[in-house]
Amino acid sequence: MTIAAARGSGVLEPVADPPRRARLALILGALSAFGALTIDMYLPAMPRMADQLHTSAPLVQMTLTAFVVGLALFQVVVGPLSDAWGRRRPLLAGMALYLAGSLWCALAPSVGWLIAGRILQSLGAAAGTVLARAIVRDLFSGTAMTRFFSTLMVVNGVAPVMAPVIGGQLLTLATWRAVFLVLAAVGAVLLLAVVFALPESLPDAHRAPAHLRATLRTFRTLATDLQYMRYVLAAALMFAAVFAYISGSSFVLQDAYGLTAQQFGLVFGLNGLGIVLLGQVGGMLVGRVADEHTLLRVSLTVAALGSAGVLACAVFRLPLPFLLACLFLVVSVLGIVLANATSLALGSHGSAAGAASSLQGLLQFLVGGLAASAMSLPGQVTAVSMGATMLVCATAALAVLSARRA
Repeated sequence: MTIAAARGSGVLEPVADPPRRARLALILGALSAFGALTIDMYLPAMPRMADQLHTSAPLVQMTLTAFVVGLALFQVVVGPLSDAWGRRRPLLAGMALYLAGSLWCALAPSVGWLIAGRILQSLGAAAGTVLARAIVRDLFSGTAMTRFFSTLMVVNGVAPVMAPVIGGQLLTLATWRAVFLVLAAVGAVLLLAVVFALPESLPDAHRAPAHLRATLRTFRTLATDLQYMRYVLAAALMFAAVFAYISGSSFVLQDAYGLTAQQFGLVFGLNGLGIVLLGQVGGMLVGRVADEHTLLRVSLTVAALGSAGVLACAVFRLPLPFLLACLFLVVSVLGIVLANATSLALGSHGSAAGAASSLQGLLQFLVGGLAASAMSLPGQVTAVSMGATMLVCATAALAVLSARRA
């Protein structure tokens, strides 16, 4: 059902009104897509960045890993703080940090400075990612929450659709630095949107004290909740499977298969469109045809089979269309997986939605970053290493979900 936030000065009112609901979905979807947007837009530029910064491909990939690790770690700070201070103040600070980090990256003279800028950028992106989920939990419960998370997948899917296409087109007009200037502009727009169109969603009466001991106790409760951890780990491992594709596909598809930056952007965008379409299908099916757990299990099964197909295409050197079809299967089901797993994980933790969302984000991006790093350990990302990493992560996600409670 839809939950009406407590009325009061500066507190978000009920969201049953369609225009208000659409505006909320647009803003929260954009905030939750910050991570994908910031990663995907510069993917077509990564091979060129290595040349222009006079560095190696693994070091350029470190700019991606640094962002993901920072995004993961800062969520465990901003989530509990938002349970104590409300969602709005940490979100405003995060947007300001993101804007500053994006400008830093645009001006970075070396890969070391770029990595530092990406870490600063990740601090701000973390606030948008974790607090968007927490705000949804403040306002919704049950199947209504799952459907609203599915609605957010529209914006989350548009980000990977448009970001690499925009990034690829920018490279035809300017250097890779223009990508970060565009990200700075996006950060500025969302900062204004939060200031003028997103009131507080967590009333004072629902806030928890900001004490370290209480925060640690909350995380301990979450970590020992086997049902919560089951869904969070399944989502994190599935995200890692897709993140292996995200971090490795620019090198595999451009270097090994000869796609241009613009062609790669179109391929990447098509997979993002799959997230949008299947995310909406999942929203229509949940509560009508199947429950959240069933949809999650079916989606993870499809992901495992698709990942096996990616590896088979790489090992047996099958034509590119077969590889792209398997990649599409894996990436597209991410929208269903994240919407249903997040709803199931946060459903019983409304009083600590910020902390629960932050622990989910920590594991999701930390596991994703580790998968990307492991994939590049041989020194060069190949189609085989990408496919193997995707298969291990997707299979592990299905195993975690299928494990019975002790």
